[in-house]
Amino acid sequence: MTMTSESAEDLAIDRLWARLKPDARGLVTAVVQDAARGLVLMVGVMSREALARTIARRRVTFWSRSRRRLWEKGESSGNTLDLVDLWVDCDGDALVARARPRGPTCHTGQVSCFYRVLPENAAAAAGGELREIAEGPVVAAVQGDLLDRLTAVIEARKAGEGATNREGKSYVRHLLDRGPAKIAAKITEEAAELCEALCAEGDDLDLEHVAAEAADLLFHAMVGLSARGLSLDDVRRVLDARMGLSGIDEKASRAR
Repeated sequence: MTMTSESAEDLAIDRLWARLKPDARGLVTAVVQDAARGLVLMVGVMSREALARTIARRRVTFWSRSRRRLWEKGESSGNTLDLVDLWVDCDGDALVARARPRGPTCHTGQVSCFYRVLPENAAAAAGGELREIAEGPVVAAVQGDLLDRLTAVIEARKAGEGATNREGKSYVRHLLDRGPAKIAAKITEEAAELCEALCAEGDDLDLEHVAAEAADLLFHAMVGLSARGLSLDDVRRVLDARMGLSGIDEKASRAR
């Protein structure tokens, strides 16, 4: 008898599930991590069927304990989690699903479900309010990633919020108002200054100055991305796709 592709997939899932250690309800914990940033986005549980659908559809799917049915993240909001790969912990009772989020993961509109911080003092943590990490329309501090915080600040300034200048002006807003051509000219200027700092020799070499010029270039590049509706996430996706590929081969492929 010839085995169909569907039955072969079922057999593969059965063998995979047999290597896991679900709890008494037949569930394993599933932690979802942003594949590009390493940010923990949410935690849920998977049944065998949820795992099978996650693998088959390449969309993270959970077992909803409250609704007692399979639940594909984003099925109503459109904020899906596109599966990159799955990792199993040493005990076999938990999974990490690395995914590419399409939009905010949390139902509150936050990037991650983990956007509240417990106070450092245990007594305050027990009776006090949780501090939310938010600024304006975007998350301003995403689990300590500096570049994500900077992205959030740029987007807030773009939205006209949070200017810190005593006159209420914003340098980011000024750059964005001038348009991509002016931002590009500024990027060219900053790149030249970084190259000059890198080429210095002997007593003229100042490593702190090199780092400062690199920071200026990166910042203005991020503003340029924002001007075109892009962010470091888009850059991360490109870099992630290139991982494991020779830089020489990748460059040659673009030349064709």
